[in-house]
Amino acid sequence: MADSKAKKIVHVHLDGENYKTVLNAGNHEIIADEPERAGGKDLGPDPYDLLLMSLGTCTVITLRMYAERKQWPVDDIYMELRHFRDHARDCDECEDPKAKIDKIEKEVIVEGDLSDEQMDRLLEISNKCPVYRTLQGDIEIHSTIGRK
Repeated sequence: MADSKAKKIVHVHLDGENYKTVLNAGNHEIIADEPERAGGKDLGPDPYDLLLMSLGTCTVITLRMYAERKQWPVDDIYMELRHFRDHARDCDECEDPKAKIDKIEKEVIVEGDLSDEQMDRLLEISNKCPVYRTLQGDIEIHSTIGRK
């Protein structure tokens, strides 16, 4: 098991206002919620929005660090991300014939006087940020439950 000092701790609390959730990471607080069509009040991003925000944030930070290290003239970096579920095309032998695969589309938009080779390299680097690697890798989630 990893050293407990290296663990990242985030606190999540469903605050009693239907699906409004308060998330704390250190001194930072974010509100999450479900959209009205799902029974929430749309007071904050939904869980998939937060997932896309995590991937996007990690990606643009990684790209900025790389460009700075290479001293490339990058003025700004934007991202648009979309999450959807697609029917599994290769699911002829699936246990669930209605199985769907989660898909994320990400578009990186870079402002700066860069060559095509530099742009291609930035696209390559965009797939190397830590959150991207986590989402693409094997993830183990160990769950426990307690009483208060």
